Amino acid sequence: MKQIESKYYKMSQIISALNLPDYRYEQVIKAIFTQRIEQFSKMHLLPGNLREAFIQEFGDQVNSVALIVSQDSRQANKLLFQLSDGERIEAIGLHYKQGWESFCISSQCGCGFGCGFCATGTAGLKRNLTADEITDQLLYFTMKGHKLDSISFMGMGEAFANPHLFDALSILTDAALFNLSQRRITISTIGIIPGIQRLTQDFPQVNLAFSLHSPFEEQRSELMPVNKRYPLGEVMETLDNHIKRTGRRVFIAYILLKGVNDSKKHALAVAQMLHGRGSWKHLYHVDLIPYNATDKTFRHFDTSDRKSINEFQDILKKSGIHTTVRTQFGGDISAACGQLYC
Repeated sequence: MKQIESKYYKMSQIISALNLPDYRYEQVIKAIFTQRIEQFSKMHLLPGNLREAFIQEFGDQVNSVALIVSQDSRQANKLLFQLSDGERIEAIGLHYKQGWESFCISSQCGCGFGCGFCATGTAGLKRNLTADEITDQLLYFTMKGHKLDSISFMGMGEAFANPHLFDALSILTDAALFNLSQRRITISTIGIIPGIQRLTQDFPQVNLAFSLHSPFEEQRSELMPVNKRYPLGEVMETLDNHIKRTGRRVFIAYILLKGVNDSKKHALAVAQMLHGRGSWKHLYHVDLIPYNATDKTFRHFDTSDRKSINEFQDILKKSGIHTTVRTQFGGDISAACGQLYC
């Protein structure tokens, strides 16, 4: 395994240090991902000295995140995990009637960007997750027998602000480990330009979602302070380049806030902005997201009414912009977009 900051690489180092054959690494990986053995002490196929070395290095538990609380809704399952230092994060499992399972994971404890409508941003940034803490959220679901049909970095935190993100992507796409196709992974960003550029270069087939929420620079800076550092115009140029380099669709997330950003003026501005992107404009897809109420933010917002949502969508469609009103699950257990807080 290539050198990355991960327990999987450390396992291969330990095996080499004990002068054990390479197939021992294959055995431990099979024990984790195929046999779903959760404790190193129970991997009886491994020699005792190797099990003991793993326990000394990692503790007996394979997974570094521990389940504290699980809440179920109609098609959503919210899990509160505790990390080794006592910090906590949340992850969401979404279960669709067709049998598809999708998982939304966190990349940070809290978030330091302070978007005005987001509960997680109110909590502030506590720390970045390690690559293992990111991927261990999915390891939990894997060991419980779930199939990782798709995953998204839309939980707590801004993924591109975490330098461990790309090690996590390497782990998730490693054929010997999670073996996920890049196309089953989606990263959501508020517009961290260096992160978008690195994704374009290193993981060009990973899906990219950009949180827009206002087409107007001044208002977007008010709602999302990150816009002052990475202005919307510069972000859109970076997204254009991503599309030109990868040929992949970019999703534009737009949370509709009643009386704030859901007007005809806003819809026309979004349509104009995307319609003018050039020959690749058809690769932009707008996901309209009804706001999920939370009492954690400093400013109060309301959800747009259905009439306003439909009118907004109609304007985009008439301008030739691909758009969908996203179905939301888990709002009743604070598991929907913008509601995670712990």
